[in-house]
Amino acid sequence: MDTFGLIQLAELIYEYCGIDFSKSLSSLEAKISERLNELGLSCWEYGGYLRVEPKEWDMLIELITVNETYFFREENLLAEFQKTVLPQYKDRTPENPLRIWCSACSSGEEPYTLAIIAEETGLFQTGAVEIIASDINKKVLEKAISGSYNKKSFSFRTMPKEMLEKYFVSAEEEYVIRDSVRAMVDFRCINLMDKDIAERIGKVDIIFCRNVLIYFNKEAINKVINSLYDVLNDGGYLFLGHAETITGMNTGFETIYTPSAFYYRKGEKCT
Repeated sequence: MDTFGLIQLAELIYEYCGIDFSKSLSSLEAKISERLNELGLSCWEYGGYLRVEPKEWDMLIELITVNETYFFREENLLAEFQKTVLPQYKDRTPENPLRIWCSACSSGEEPYTLAIIAEETGLFQTGAVEIIASDINKKVLEKAISGSYNKKSFSFRTMPKEMLEKYFVSAEEEYVIRDSVRAMVDFRCINLMDKDIAERIGKVDIIFCRNVLIYFNKEAINKVINSLYDVLNDGGYLFLGHAETITGMNTGFETIYTPSAFYYRKGEKCT
């Protein structure tokens, strides 16, 4: 595969969704080679194809995004979310709900986990918690919306048995999330690099954006974090993955450290 064509394609991908393949062209090549063979196109020609067939971006996004996730991932961080953060919003009502944005929800395990945790606290009446779950990959969003997961799936690797029995219905080879949990989550297809995120999401109180920034370069990270900052209400909370940090980047977020986890709270940006 021609290196120049790969470089051009990597630039197109970066401009479209912020994922940076500039230092991992071989990985990009491996992800798209089968698709190029199907279309009978060179890498260079594929870049032109994306311009005239914009729906092909959906297929490309499926190929290049990583969607490994599971229920109750990073339990220490979720424990902090449950014990420290959620009680601060216990007075929310269906008329003024707690709004949580899961900004890279993949196949739905994370937003459903957040909904289960909110239910487990017993702090909120029905309708007082609204979870917006978004992803750029339309195929995994379809799975998320279905709320159905194979019983042998790695999705349940850390799922407490009592939570599985309480919040899922057994259906042949699948476990299906209960309707009461599903009703708390609103799934949407959103590209984190889009300029109209604030209008499409509205103000939220808490954001989960875990294990996304590791695929971006510094410029893209700054753009995404600025968007998240604008969407969050004052004093709202941001949860990133354990391998991601924005400390020292003058983003307007203050870091909250606990013995087992760290996360961020929206403060004022330094001028």
